[in-house]
Amino acid sequence: MVAGAITAAAILVLLAMGRTPICECGYVKLWHGQINDAGNSQHLADWYTPSHIIHGMIFYAFGWWLFVRRGLSGAQGGCWGLPLAVLLEAGWEVLENTPMVIARFRAVTANFGYSGDSVINSAADIGWMGLGFWLALRLPVRLTVALAIIGELVAGYMVRDNLTLNVIMLVYPLDAIAAWQAAGGVA
Repeated sequence: MVAGAITAAAILVLLAMGRTPICECGYVKLWHGQINDAGNSQHLADWYTPSHIIHGMIFYAFGWWLFVRRGLSGAQGGCWGLPLAVLLEAGWEVLENTPMVIARFRAVTANFGYSGDSVINSAADIGWMGLGFWLALRLPVRLTVALAIIGELVAGYMVRDNLTLNVIMLVYPLDAIAAWQAAGGVA
C-alpha cells in the first residue's frame, strides 16, 4: 500500500511538472527499440528497461543490508525494503525529468535527443524496478547478479548504452565512451 501511494504521488508530481501522460505520437507501445528518436522513453519498455530492473536488484540488496543485516527498524524492518526501493526509483523518475537532468543527458550520454519520459514510461519504469526487486527477493544471489550482468551486456551490445555507461557519462564523461557510443549500436 505504501509503495502504491509513493508511485501515485510520483505520477501526480510528474503531471504537475508538465510531463506528457503518454507519447505525443498518441499511442502506447509495449516495446520501443530506438534510443535516438522521439519515441524513446515514451512507452512501456525500451532499451533502458534492463537498467530499471537492475535498479530493483540493487535496491533490494540495499534494503536487505539496511533493514535485515543492520537491523534498522527492528524485527519488522524487512517490510520497508520495497517502499524504500519505490521511493528511490520514484525520486529518480522525478529528478530525471527536470530540465537540468534532461539537459545533462542530452549533453553527455548516448541519448542525444532525450526529451524526458512520458508519465506512463516513468510509471512503467517504477514497475520494472519492482520486477527487479522481486527477482532479487526470489532468486539466488548468483543468478540475480548474472541476470544483471546479462542485461548490461545485451543493452550495451544492442544500443551501446546501459546503466553502467549512463552513470559513468553522467558523473564523469569520457571521450572514449562518447566516441564509441556515437559509432552506433546494432538496434
